[in-house]
Amino acid sequence: MTMPETLRPVAGREQVPASPEEILARAKAAAPLLRERSEEIERTRHLPKDVVELLRDTGVFRIGMPNEWGGPELTFAQQTEVIEALSYGDAAAGWCAMIGMDTWIYAGYLNEFVVKEMRANPDAITAGLIFPVGRADRVPGGYRVTGRWPFGSGVTHADWVVGGCVVHQDGEPEPGPGGAPMNWRLILARGEDFEKVDTWHTTGLAGSGSMDYQVTDLFVPEERSFDFTQPQRSGPFTAPDAFLSNVPGVPLGVARAALDHVRELAAGRVEKATGTPWSDSYRVQTAIGQAEMELAAARYAVYGTLHDLWNRLQSGVEPTPDQQVSSALARVNAFRTARSIVSRLSDLVGTASIYRTSPLDRWLRDLHTMCQHILAQEQIVQSAGAHLLGGTPLAPFPLGLKG
Repeated sequence: MTMPETLRPVAGREQVPASPEEILARAKAAAPLLRERSEEIERTRHLPKDVVELLRDTGVFRIGMPNEWGGPELTFAQQTEVIEALSYGDAAAGWCAMIGMDTWIYAGYLNEFVVKEMRANPDAITAGLIFPVGRADRVPGGYRVTGRWPFGSGVTHADWVVGGCVVHQDGEPEPGPGGAPMNWRLILARGEDFEKVDTWHTTGLAGSGSMDYQVTDLFVPEERSFDFTQPQRSGPFTAPDAFLSNVPGVPLGVARAALDHVRELAAGRVEKATGTPWSDSYRVQTAIGQAEMELAAARYAVYGTLHDLWNRLQSGVEPTPDQQVSSALARVNAFRTARSIVSRLSDLVGTASIYRTSPLDRWLRDLHTMCQHILAQEQIVQSAGAHLLGGTPLAPFPLGLKG
């Protein structure tokens, strides 16, 4: 398939996607176009401008926008399906879409004046790290912010950028609400206000452009700051882990792409030692069957817990301890299962999988990098167990932060 020099959008921007079904259809239609650009995306270490616009045209960046603001308001499961479809095309594009759609999650913590400004662009993209590695000094009307944040996935093309800060007053850290040792707030500013620092030279997810970004003495008005303890609206999108819900769509989409790729390869392969077609090889049949079984189980765990989480949040039902940790554990399992599957598929294909021309090489490196994210780390599993047993969790509840 030969691609034009510039990607043509799936649909014109004037044709606003009006339903979850249409957004998912556009995401699926974009996947093969993204697949064709995967090598370029990885080589340039960020998403090219026309790829960003292709993603905008799918509607992915508005999937968290509530109906009351004119958005499609996709459920957690519907959001994950869209991210999964885009990640089937390219992992970095799916990752940046997953991060970039947080605009409307964050908007739920901001006042009406700021939200009105943000609503001028329903397809705005947000990037940034939530952890408080920056400093915000109180001044009349807001803060003077200085800091350097790592892991700014998509910061090269973001319209809005957030950064976690420790609030200072009169040169000293300010105590947080309820006796917390520090006042941790997030600041929101325009993407062009930040300097990007090209640190993103990685094994996988190279195309996500997850580089450092920094600012010195930037004035941020009070109304453009927030924390997750003070939502300005109600509903599922202001749940503590709402912005984590669609994360497993990325590893699930990559694993599905790898499985489909190897199944296609199998149609023309034979066992070298015996001449047995792969389709009749016990070894290959078992490997594919095992991978399909594991992926199906991981996927259904993700979607099952997301449906349950959404329904509980809508109805206001108090979750049991098991329900509180179920989606976090399903999320970790999706990352680990996807990496395991693609690793074994690479073993199955053998030496052909080690070349850069093989998508298996990139998928395996992408998944390895994803699995280093805090969301997939052992401390999330430990913290879930500690929560269930009444012990001390090592990860901040709700069991990890996206960034």
